[in-house]
Amino acid sequence: MYVCVCHAVTEDVVREHMAAGACTAKEVRAACGMRPGCGSCVNRICAMLRETPAEPGEAVEAAA
Repeated sequence: MYVCVCHAVTEDVVREHMAAGACTAKEVRAACGMRPGCGSCVNRICAMLRETPAEPGEAVEAAA
């Protein structure tokens, strides 16, 4: 499914960049080469970031 229609970026591409370390919408957009457009992708990217489970070490640190 497309996350960004303006730049033809799919969920799979976004997930690849998230797995490589992009952890904000701004970082994901930069990694995917998305230039400013309509901006509707930002909400979907943010939702995908929230859906992604944290690394086990991060969850422990956040709970402490």
